Amino acid sequence: MKVYLGTDHAGFELKEQIKAFLKEQGYEVEDCGAFEFDKNDDYPDFISKAAIGVSSNPDSKGIVFGKSGAGECIVANKIKGIRAILGFNKENVELSRLHNDANVLSLGSAFVEENPAKELVKTFLETPFSNEERHVRRIEKIKKIES
Repeated sequence: MKVYLGTDHAGFELKEQIKAFLKEQGYEVEDCGAFEFDKNDDYPDFISKAAIGVSSNPDSKGIVFGKSGAGECIVANKIKGIRAILGFNKENVELSRLHNDANVLSLGSAFVEENPAKELVKTFLETPFSNEERHVRRIEKIKKIES
């Protein structure tokens, strides 16, 4: 599976840690930036690239990072076909996959450290969509709203 990553300066260190973890786990990783720490960069520049990558490759997933993760989640959700969630614990991430077929995980570096972030990423990437009729129906409604 291909995983697109995006961050600004606030999530840069966590992105680098998760990138190494994903590669160790055998995932194909596309880093959409930031590529260096720059306190003046703007998260929409990098997050939108990661979300567009996921949108154009339906079998992929995305993980985006920031200080809170909230702005990054908002940006990702502006891209058609993206269902981004702000991950804050294992149950919330698992349910986002089972019920919402979330395809982008947003993590806030101010709230999650490296090891818990790895656990959230693992849960996100390994939990399948339930494909239950009620959840499929709801996602189809989201797609209609999006259009």
